[in-house]
Amino acid sequence: MANVYEAMDVPQLDAAITELKEQAARYREAHLSLDMARGKPTHEQTELSRPMLDLLNSRTELSGDGWAADNYGCPVGLPQARRLAAEIIGVDPTNVIVCGSSSLHLMHDLVCHGFTCGVAGHEPWYKQGQVKWLCPSPGYDRHFRVTAHYGIKNIPIAMQSDGPDMDEVARLVETDPSVKGIWCVPKYANPSGITYSDDVVRRFASLRPAAPDFRIYWDNAYVVHDIYDEGDQLLEIFSAMREAGTDDLVYEFASTSKITFPGSGMSWVAGSPSDIAEARAAFGVEQVCPEKMTELAHVLFLKNLDGVRAHMKKHAAIVRPHFELVEKKLEEGLGGLGIAHWSHPHGGYFISFDGPAGSARRIVSLMAELGVKLTPAGATWPYGEDPHDTNIRIAPTYPTLEDLGKALDVFVVAVKLVAAMLARKTRS
Repeated sequence: MANVYEAMDVPQLDAAITELKEQAARYREAHLSLDMARGKPTHEQTELSRPMLDLLNSRTELSGDGWAADNYGCPVGLPQARRLAAEIIGVDPTNVIVCGSSSLHLMHDLVCHGFTCGVAGHEPWYKQGQVKWLCPSPGYDRHFRVTAHYGIKNIPIAMQSDGPDMDEVARLVETDPSVKGIWCVPKYANPSGITYSDDVVRRFASLRPAAPDFRIYWDNAYVVHDIYDEGDQLLEIFSAMREAGTDDLVYEFASTSKITFPGSGMSWVAGSPSDIAEARAAFGVEQVCPEKMTELAHVLFLKNLDGVRAHMKKHAAIVRPHFELVEKKLEEGLGGLGIAHWSHPHGGYFISFDGPAGSARRIVSLMAELGVKLTPAGATWPYGEDPHDTNIRIAPTYPTLEDLGKALDVFVVAVKLVAAMLARKTRS
């Protein structure tokens, strides 16, 4: 679709810019203070889990046959917590470690382990010279920061409509032994909201890495975060690996951070028996056992996968109107103009927006001037370097619907104004 502003003559463009600047000035004078920067649950969502706080008291059974929440022991998590975690992601509980409240922490620790100690008995990465990591982009900025922190070279991989460019992934993983990992958010990817197709999952499962210490970091953060009853279906990666005859290839992560209380839930990692044995030994250096009272509370509250799904339907009822409002406002304000496109996710926490080349930083800066905070432009790419300066991550869940509507009205004006000014610049 042609860019409407590029089709205008100079007088038409100047008139459009003048009108849009006047609209922006009115928002500036309103002294707004709105935040769409991070994908946080609303207070209404966290309230859904308040009943869990009443489940642990002086009468609660804190130990049983082979487990104790009130003492040392169970270094890989309470058995019932491991069963719940495994049920959520569809794996064998014997291959799951439940540990702490942050899956990002587990990812960091396993990267650190590979960097300082090595993976599966191989030489530590810091002794191997420059090592590399693949980063499907646009992607999750906190992932990229972990590997960048250790001096690992982040390499962007283009995201397609059904997942990463697997031809490029396979080429690099199977020919370059310095490639040690890849970040993946396979369901409702951050920020695009896409779910990897069965073909993409099978291609991941079939990889034959040049580096024996290569691992896929499968961050299944939004495995149960459907917005609609008919959510996306993600092929289970370990089953696909069994079909492909591969092993020791994937660490899978998940948590309850956006199921119950962010930062105060339980997180876990799954892997092959040998990978989990190695992770258990590495984690055992840090701690005697994880914090199990929180694990017990979650098991008592969520119970099983059916309980999780029922709980997540309540979340969906709260979140769905936010996503639908974004779709409505963007379509009404920008649809048919040829200056933007955006994702239409069925779950997760984000919408990926792309404006004209060279527009993202200007849009985010203008939004800040007008009183609306967005995720920094470029954050969805390694090192903050979006090669075309187009992508903006929209996080619609945290603001109230009223505030979200106001922020989106400002956003539409900002996108139009920046697009018009870019078109005008080409005429100068």
